[in-house]
Amino acid sequence: MLRFAITLFAIITSSTCQKYGCLEGDTQKPKPSPESDMQECTLYSKSSCCYADFTEQLAHSPVIKVSNSYWNRCGQLSKSCEDFTKKIECFYRCSPHAARWIHPNDTAAIQAVPLCQSFCDDWYEACKDDSICARNWLTDWEWDESGENHCKNKCIPYSEMYANGTDMCQNMWGESFKVSKSSCLCLQMNKKDTIAIKYLLSKSSEESSSSSSSSSSSEEHACQNKLLKFQKPEEEEGEQTR
Repeated sequence: MLRFAITLFAIITSSTCQKYGCLEGDTQKPKPSPESDMQECTLYSKSSCCYADFTEQLAHSPVIKVSNSYWNRCGQLSKSCEDFTKKIECFYRCSPHAARWIHPNDTAAIQAVPLCQSFCDDWYEACKDDSICARNWLTDWEWDESGENHCKNKCIPYSEMYANGTDMCQNMWGESFKVSKSSCLCLQMNKKDTIAIKYLLSKSSEESSSSSSSSSSSEEHACQNKLLKFQKPEEEEGEQTR
């Protein structure tokens, strides 16, 4: 009976996360709402799962730690690498869509969030000369009694820890992310995600249409067309400000 109750609770909790768009965690809200004073993660300010005060931890470079997790165990991250790491942190903590990929066994975790290949390649390029001691940032640390992370292994360059952007994206955060085969039905952690999310959340998204190549192709085509229309105003605006 107890096992049934626990299972039922997990199902209800998972459904709640998906319905309201927020994961369960120490910095997440019960459901998303606007945040006008965010110092970072402003991509999600109109509908945020994190409170504005959380972003203060990310507002000053170099970032030393977020919650109890230190980012500088192998020295400070370069500014370019830090910027990408912030994008991942912001998505997990603040995105109202993160719970779309909630982990089936952990309501505070995500699984198989589709990242664009270009994003992963750029992230790798930004970090390849920085140093790291944990291949999986979720499991490969030694945690002390206060919950702070310490290196178990020696520090080596990202370029030695990971073979390429795909290897890094699909291993640095455990099962959290995957590299998408699509160039449009994937996330880049920028404004273009508004296009991808629309199709990823539709009934015939990449995940639900995996058994139908024609349906998947149709979604990809529609996404690409929408993305082109989205990019044109940005390009025109850029030309006007030159």
